[in-house]
Amino acid sequence: MPEIPGQGLVKGLGVTLRTMMRPAVTVQYPHDKEAPPTRARGVIALLEENCTVCMLCARECPDWCIYIEGHNDKAPPRREGGKPRTINILDRFDIDYGLCMYCGICVDVCPFDALFWSPEYEYSEINIADLLHDKRRLGEWMDTVPEPPPLEAGAQGKLRKGPAEARAKSR
Repeated sequence: MPEIPGQGLVKGLGVTLRTMMRPAVTVQYPHDKEAPPTRARGVIALLEENCTVCMLCARECPDWCIYIEGHNDKAPPRREGGKPRTINILDRFDIDYGLCMYCGICVDVCPFDALFWSPEYEYSEINIADLLHDKRRLGEWMDTVPEPPPLEAGAQGKLRKGPAEARAKSR
């Protein structure tokens, strides 16, 4: 069948006309905001009391965007007559969100439930240096961490504590 001149143009205009007749799906952000989906990854929150300065999160981070510093301190013995314990004290815990790729490896490898995902996504900065969040600022995100969804029927039990349980355990 021979090609009719302008057939492609008519076909393209038909697609354009059909698209123009559909309603727009664009959200006019920041005036209209959509709720993030359940368990959305936004920003990483730190529960400082649970951090033991084990450095697992910093070592496993593929971007090397986590900076941790700590020191050893003597604590009283657990039992009377025992020798004093050595505990790690967290001095610095920073995450550079200018480098972070939000893979979540740090949250997954933390054995002490010190890191959690928060669904907050509005933390942009004019200056890129302000994307380095310190432990105080990371701790502020804990208020926005949702509780994990309930387990499905037949599940064994909680493998990971929610933020409320982790806070209760640390107190």
